[in-house]
Amino acid sequence: MITPDATVPHAASLVAPGAAIPYIAGALVVGGVAVALSRRREYILRWCVWAVAVPVVVAGLYAGPGGAAALAVVAGVVCALEYGGLVGLAVPDRAVLVAVVAALPVVAWLALPYLPRALIAAVLAVTLVPLLGGDTAGGLRRASLGVFGVVWLLPLVGVVLLGPVVLAVFVAVSVGDIAASFAGRLLGGPALSPLSPAKRWSGALAGAVVGLGALALLGAFTVPLALAVALGAPLGDLLESMVKRGAGAKDSAGWLAGAGGLLDRLDSLLLTLALALLLA
Repeated sequence: MITPDATVPHAASLVAPGAAIPYIAGALVVGGVAVALSRRREYILRWCVWAVAVPVVVAGLYAGPGGAAALAVVAGVVCALEYGGLVGLAVPDRAVLVAVVAALPVVAWLALPYLPRALIAAVLAVTLVPLLGGDTAGGLRRASLGVFGVVWLLPLVGVVLLGPVVLAVFVAVSVGDIAASFAGRLLGGPALSPLSPAKRWSGALAGAVVGLGALALLGAFTVPLALAVALGAPLGDLLESMVKRGAGAKDSAGWLAGAGGLLDRLDSLLLTLALALLLA
């Protein structure tokens, strides 16, 4: 059974939110200068979003497991609502999905041994909504989308289970994502995938290098975390691109200035957390 203390055994003390603050502040300053010089409105708005989000994440993790669970719950609720709107889930399906996604981090915090049962209950809950409603036409689609939503957002429990090292993972994925976008536009080269033709292999490689550098700087470089960041970040981005293409949408939502929705900003982190939990 994974426990918060045993998940990442070799993370150094710099991973602690308080100790990491100077490094994160420096990264924000350097990033701010870079996006200002780029004069691209998209990058400037993204930097503004991270400038607000990073202190919130640091404060939540500094508060301990309860704060981490609160962060995961808020992120899960917002992402579940965006996902439900993106794929066109009915209101009852969306409500149940939000409830179970919000419950899982709380179970991971307060009753970790019951997390597998809670996951099974979550899958059953989203499946029973169309089943009990007797939906003969779209029941299979609704159930499938509900189960996918639970699985996609389940890695948010990693915010609780991984402990303070989550901050290093969050920073690594964030700066790697920005580096990938910059490098892909600057260097060009072959497309990463038909799912997202604008993304380039050059950007993915640059993002991985910068992300791993951030892990090392924060004293959190381990082989499992390195693999999770290098592979999970680009694959998570492509996974959301696949979902959005299937839904015929450009963004998961439109409320986050210059960034679409929260799901658009956390797509890389979700799969990174999943791999971190799997490999730990």
